[in-house]
Amino acid sequence: MQLITARGLTVRHGGQVVLAGVDFTIAKGEIVTVVGPNGSGKSTLLKALIGLEHSVEGQITRAAGLSIGYVPQRLHMDARIPMTVRRFLSLPRRVADAAAEAELARTGVAGIGPRPMSALSGGQFQRVLLARALLARPEILILDEPTQGLDQPGVAAFYRLIEEVRAETGVAVLMVSHDLHVVMSATDRVICLNGHVCCEGAPRVVSEAPEYRALFGLGTGGALALYQHVHDHGHDHDQATGHAPGHGHGHSGHAHHHHHEGTDA
Repeated sequence: MQLITARGLTVRHGGQVVLAGVDFTIAKGEIVTVVGPNGSGKSTLLKALIGLEHSVEGQITRAAGLSIGYVPQRLHMDARIPMTVRRFLSLPRRVADAAAEAELARTGVAGIGPRPMSALSGGQFQRVLLARALLARPEILILDEPTQGLDQPGVAAFYRLIEEVRAETGVAVLMVSHDLHVVMSATDRVICLNGHVCCEGAPRVVSEAPEYRALFGLGTGGALALYQHVHDHGHDHDQATGHAPGHGHGHSGHAHHHHHEGTDA
C-alpha cells in the first residue's frame, strides 16, 4: 500500500525552480533515504510531501487518514526558556506520563523526562525528537537530516535505533541524509536528488550508477558505504559467529570508515 505518492512534483521559489518533475512513492513499512548536495531540494521535497510547502505543481496523494511523525532538522532551543523533556513531549497535544516514558524508553533515553531540553547532548536531543514523533503512533516517520552534528558512533547508534523502531512498529521511514556517502543498511531505496531525481534504487545499485558517481564520486571513488550490523554481511566467517540480529556488534560499515568531524554535543 502506498502511503505517499507524488507525480510531476515541481516547486518554484520566486523565479527559481527548486524541484522539477519529481516522481516519488513510499510504501507501508519501507525505508527510503534521500541524498543530494546542499541546495538540491531535499528539505523542500519533505515539506511538499507533508503539505508544508505551498508553491507546488503536480500531484501529491497521501493515504486517507495518514498519520505522520515529523522529526525536523535539529531545533535550537533557547537555554533561557527552561523547558523539560517531559513538557516538550506534550507539545502540541498533552500525552500521558506512561506513554511519554514508554517512548523515551523505546528511543534509549528512559528517565530523561525531568531534564531541561537545553542540557541534552546532540544524540539525546535527536532521540527525544524521535520519541515525540512516535507518540503520534505514525504510519510514516519523516526525518530531516536526523544525524547532522553527531559523531560516527552516534550516527551508527541512531541508525540502529531507527531499524529497531521499524521492526517493532512497522512504521515506514523517509529520511533525508546530509551524508552523500553513507546510508543506513536497512534502507530499501535510495533516491539521489539534485533538483530532480538523478537516480534511485537499492543502495548497491545506486552506488554503481554513473549519475551518482558523477555527482558524488569525488574523493570516495563513488562508494556508497552502508552502516551495517555484522549479521548483515555475507562472509562465511561472520555467519559462523552466530550473532543474533539486534546485538550491537560492529558500529558501522566495516569496510568504509567515514570519519566525521565534530562530536556528539
